[in-house]
Amino acid sequence: MNKKPSYEKELQKREILMKDEQTNAWYYEDHITAIVNRARKEGAFDNLEGMGKPLNIDEDLVYNPEKRLHKVMKDNNVLPNWVKLGKEIDVLKEELKTYTVEYNIKKTVESINQKVFQHNLTCPPTAQRMKVNLEDVLKK
Repeated sequence: MNKKPSYEKELQKREILMKDEQTNAWYYEDHITAIVNRARKEGAFDNLEGMGKPLNIDEDLVYNPEKRLHKVMKDNNVLPNWVKLGKEIDVLKEELKTYTVEYNIKKTVESINQKVFQHNLTCPPTAQRMKVNLEDVLKK
């Protein structure tokens, strides 16, 4: 009794042995490709809406998924969390300039540094921010 290893059985489940009509060569084709090719031969892709018309593609976004993501987010008025945190940090830094009581200064610096930590965990490396040094603020 000749048993095939389980990986060969798994391979048979995922692939179909096909014969190229032009070259008479045998090759393996995965199921999805086989389904698409069969549908193409049967004419399922003939007369599709927009067939023959150019695609409306923004060439800037085609090969840059990050740019595409930012465009989609911008079009839908969605800000990444790190951008929101950056705005909160800027507001707190402006508030910090107005404080004269040491307790308020310490609490605000702690809050800024916590937000900077969260910001730096999620933002791109080029957008990283520096923590505020409490001693530097108290000297001013």
